[in-house]
Amino acid sequence: MIARFLAAACLLGAATVSVAAQTPELKPQPSAGGTPDSVPFGQPYGTPIGLDAARRVVAAAEAEAGKRNWPMNIAVVDTHGDLVHFSRMDGSQFVSVGVSQRKARTAARWRRETRVFFNSYATGSAYYGTLDPELAASPGGFPLVVEGRIVGAIGCSGGTGDQDTVVCQAGIAALK
Repeated sequence: MIARFLAAACLLGAATVSVAAQTPELKPQPSAGGTPDSVPFGQPYGTPIGLDAARRVVAAAEAEAGKRNWPMNIAVVDTHGDLVHFSRMDGSQFVSVGVSQRKARTAARWRRETRVFFNSYATGSAYYGTLDPELAASPGGFPLVVEGRIVGAIGCSGGTGDQDTVVCQAGIAALK
């Protein structure tokens, strides 16, 4: 009986040492954005963009793209990221239809230019992608702001990220 008790005690002790040896060492965690006094990208939402304003934005963006002979897909969404108006220019690539809409949706929902996500991925951080599988981490998506409030967003796709940005900027200027 004593022999069984000692054997059981030895096995329990060995298991405890084995578990302790497998416990990983705690390492300091990377910063999760620090603790600023205000929330970054906290610009408030306003009344969602209407169809007439969305048409003006798309028309201006389309004119810029046409002037430069850059066939584009141009999407304008409301504050929720839902499509309000869209244009697929002749000759634009088909894959860019969905990309332009995801860029606009990302910019509206996250309240920031999509280049922020592109830069994050370029530096090796895929953090944002773990939060939203439909996130567009590519330049060419911008919030549309009227009187300091986000009313929607524009997303352009079909060229390089910088070409998409130029076309978006022309659309944004139509709101002013």
